[in-house]
Amino acid sequence: MNCNSTPRTGMPMTPVPSHSILARQGWRGAELAWFALALAAWFVFPDDLAIGTSVLVTVMFVLSYDLLLGFSGILSLGHTVFFGLGAFVAGWLALAGWSEPISGVLVGGLAAGLLAALAGPFILRLSGLPLLMVTLALSVLVFEAAFKATGLTGGDDGLSGLKLSPVFGIFRWGLGARTQYLYALVWLVVVYVLLRRITASPFGVILQAIRENPTRMRLAGNGLLPHLTASFAISATVAGMAGALFTQTASFVSLGVLAVDNSIGVLTMLVLGGVGSLYGALIGAPLYMLLKHFTSQWNPYYWMFVIGALLIVVVLAGRGGAVGLLASLRRRLGGRWSAR
Repeated sequence: MNCNSTPRTGMPMTPVPSHSILARQGWRGAELAWFALALAAWFVFPDDLAIGTSVLVTVMFVLSYDLLLGFSGILSLGHTVFFGLGAFVAGWLALAGWSEPISGVLVGGLAAGLLAALAGPFILRLSGLPLLMVTLALSVLVFEAAFKATGLTGGDDGLSGLKLSPVFGIFRWGLGARTQYLYALVWLVVVYVLLRRITASPFGVILQAIRENPTRMRLAGNGLLPHLTASFAISATVAGMAGALFTQTASFVSLGVLAVDNSIGVLTMLVLGGVGSLYGALIGAPLYMLLKHFTSQWNPYYWMFVIGALLIVVVLAGRGGAVGLLASLRRRLGGRWSAR
């Protein structure tokens, strides 16, 4: 096994030292710049806010998976189940007359987190390839069950006609997605701050220690399963919140939110951006989705070729994805500047 890979997954990662995580309290300039640019996009690109909203929701989904894989070492192809559950819970609430959006997101996240907390103690006894195959199988089974349960999911037609109250009773939902974009951005900031706190806490350091050497942590008397289950539940909660946001901002939900392709896509975005830093989601998701969007407009058949080529370049050039590549370039430029 590669010395830079995790024992639980075998995937290459660039681990962040625990002491640097605990010391990281203030906001970094790159983080502030990213969110400032996201806010500026609301003013600069008013005609593209629909795709922008989708990007923000996807970033939140990828953040949830980074906590699962990047910090806990849990490789799963069933994460879309929690995203889909949150999406359908938000849809069911809206159809039932519960139109308040903020509580809808929270309930969707709690439903997904509860499911993960119940399933985690059983699923997480596995690791590596067995875990990957079991989560894949469960994802397929859930999709098929949802397809058959047309009374709940709407089948191929999905759930439409979802109406929500204005946010805080003031900001109305419109066709231009101006409210939807800001709403998703605020939720993303809240979730990012919370995940940043979690990963910088002693709990986050324990998760990374389990990821790097589970045997040593077990011998040290730290219970692996309770910590991994907690991480699984937190990650699922965030994924469920992202799913609920997807439904609310689109005013529609279909079986596509439960497709296995979503889990593969979110893994690709995370690897493209960089696993185990939270920054990877901020870079990988927009890069993937915007490339897909504009390349599809140019040629709808070759967008996967472009994404695949970029993924190969990023993985070969930098072990930590785009984040690792940027860090490597910064070190090289800094070394040349110092030499001068």
